[in-house]
Amino acid sequence: MTGLSGQDTASLKPGGMSRIQEKNRTLILEAALAEFSRKGFSGGTVERIAAEAGMSKSNLLYYFSSKEAIYKATLAHILEVWLAPLKTLKPDGEPAAELADYIRQKIEMSARFPEASRLFANEVMQGAPQILPILETDLKRLVEEKSQVIENWISAGKMQQVNPLHLIFTIWATTQHYADFSVQIRALTGKDLSDPGFHMETVQAVTTLILNGVGLALPEAADQNQ
Repeated sequence: MTGLSGQDTASLKPGGMSRIQEKNRTLILEAALAEFSRKGFSGGTVERIAAEAGMSKSNLLYYFSSKEAIYKATLAHILEVWLAPLKTLKPDGEPAAELADYIRQKIEMSARFPEASRLFANEVMQGAPQILPILETDLKRLVEEKSQVIENWISAGKMQQVNPLHLIFTIWATTQHYADFSVQIRALTGKDLSDPGFHMETVQAVTTLILNGVGLALPEAADQNQ
């Protein structure tokens, strides 16, 4: 997962981190993502993460105090990355264009970061033992904020009545399906999101299904891009 970085404030030094320190933390979290997505938290080891990151175990422990600290930082950043598209939903935008762009971004993230999606899904299915406080605070606040945006569009007569929470859940489920169940998709179609044609087809199909479900048509710009 390119560009993965975390924020384990307990390991920060006064004045912040140097570029080398930032680079090393990124390497650790990228290695941790690969390790935990393959082995899970219980099966993952600090030794293998260090080896994958190209550093000694003692050097790794300079940045993170334990395997649990690495795991929490990895999950926290995955959540931050996956929620970034939702934050772009603009209250003053047109719902068709805003939702279409959100769906497109979510599918793009499933294409670029499938391991991250699968690791996060596994954590949640286990009861979210490491990140439940984040789900109950930061995630909840963001979803409430964006649900109000959708509710305002509905009140203004710009889209059909729908429970905003269920609309958001549906977008999450459909777009991340292409990451979490990519093996099944390849078995059934012989393709996945790495295929440009299948990627474009997926964006168009998912966007059309969801927008039509709330009385919206695919925006012209999005349609022309297919």
